[in-house]
Amino acid sequence: MAESRSDRSLGDLFGSLTSQLGQLIHKEVELARTEITANAVRTGKNASLIGVGGAVAYGGFLVVLAAAVGALMALGLDLWLAALIVGVVVIGIGYALIQRGRSQLEAASMAPTRTIESLKEDAEWAKDQTR
Repeated sequence: MAESRSDRSLGDLFGSLTSQLGQLIHKEVELARTEITANAVRTGKNASLIGVGGAVAYGGFLVVLAAAVGALMALGLDLWLAALIVGVVVIGIGYALIQRGRSQLEAASMAPTRTIESLKEDAEWAKDQTR
């Protein structure tokens, strides 16, 4: 029996498989790098929300201190009460920003999930090719 010209030797097939697996691994590394970079950018944005929230809360604390001073110095109730209300609102805004940033950081995964899933699929594909 003569082999047809389209038949390839086992060595050629394994060489081709090795080359394709090398290319596949290179692409997976690129995907992982891209995914990790995107996760790091998102984490940086959420960390900045926490920083801004802390700064706003600090500003609210200063206003509350000013309200306490105004309460001691003022003869009338209006000045310190107004400052106290503003201070509490500013602290509430700061607290909300901090909680939002924290919850988004906790929800975010730094693991390259798409890459991991793709690598699992690639491993299954490679197993099927060697059978």
